[in-house]
Amino acid sequence: MSAMSMPARMLRLLSLLQGRRDWTGAELAERLGVTDRTVRRDVDRLRELGYPVHGTTGTTGGYRLASGKDLPPLLLDDDEAVAVAIGLRTAAATRGMEESAFRALAKLEPVLPDRVRRQVDALGSAVSRIPFGGAPESDPAALGVLAAACRDREAVRFAYKGVERKVEPHRLVTLFRLWYLLAFDPAKDDWRMFRVDRIGAARTTGHRFPPRELPEEPGAFVARRLTSAPYRYTGTALVRAPADVVEARLVVALPGKVEPVSAGTCRVHLGADTIEPIAADLLLCAADYTLDASDEVVEALRAVGTRLTGTRPGPPPGARLTGTRPGPPAAPGSR
Repeated sequence: MSAMSMPARMLRLLSLLQGRRDWTGAELAERLGVTDRTVRRDVDRLRELGYPVHGTTGTTGGYRLASGKDLPPLLLDDDEAVAVAIGLRTAAATRGMEESAFRALAKLEPVLPDRVRRQVDALGSAVSRIPFGGAPESDPAALGVLAAACRDREAVRFAYKGVERKVEPHRLVTLFRLWYLLAFDPAKDDWRMFRVDRIGAARTTGHRFPPRELPEEPGAFVARRLTSAPYRYTGTALVRAPADVVEARLVVALPGKVEPVSAGTCRVHLGADTIEPIAADLLLCAADYTLDASDEVVEALRAVGTRLTGTRPGPPPGARLTGTRPGPPAAPGSR
């Protein structure tokens, strides 16, 4: 029998139920160091206090803390409290989540123990984040539904680009101000990713699915899909500079974008739906290169080069011109 007092044991039981969806009675008894009978009594006490602890069916049976009418108190250890507070401060600079994050912070920070508040304040004072304007908003409610479904391995339905989808959510990935859902689509029998800001009416289905093994790490998977997406403008540039140098110069260098060729050269894969990001990548390489791209891409880059020089004012009336007027600027790089 555990030496833990009954109130402390109840709090520990509540913390366990909040940390995972389903528990068997034997698992809870082992974690708490008590008998199955004591677990049953403690669960009944939680129910009397208003916590919706439901029994689950199966070969061994078990318990689940279900959603109730009101949000129950959450029990966090010190590390979890620090992580939540820092996460909320970061979310407060995220477009679409500012108000919700500030409200949650106002409730959390006053009740933090001094030792935890000192850690949060130290991290907060040492870290700055510049909020980006103009980024698409991701609905916090949709993020919550999708995150819970990933945790519980529960299929979800949602509207995406006018089509109703049913998928098995695996992971949420954030990259360059956007949230992506990585999920397995049974209808396509393949892994898919979805931008969360384009997901509508996300809801769980109640259907649980077995875990699946991803072909690679979630972040790398999303980055690779973005790199190989069917963009309007595409091309490759053989750059006369080392791959690590070029990769460090690019603002957005997804995995696979820069490919080493030799010690002093690399190949940069270019792709965008507008020409300006491609021109920016070529300029940021800050080295000579040979461009392999379609005539459409080259002509679009020539137009960008013309815009970069701006509009020059004409000479005043009667002025005498000397020298040679420069011709039209060449496209960035050479083909």
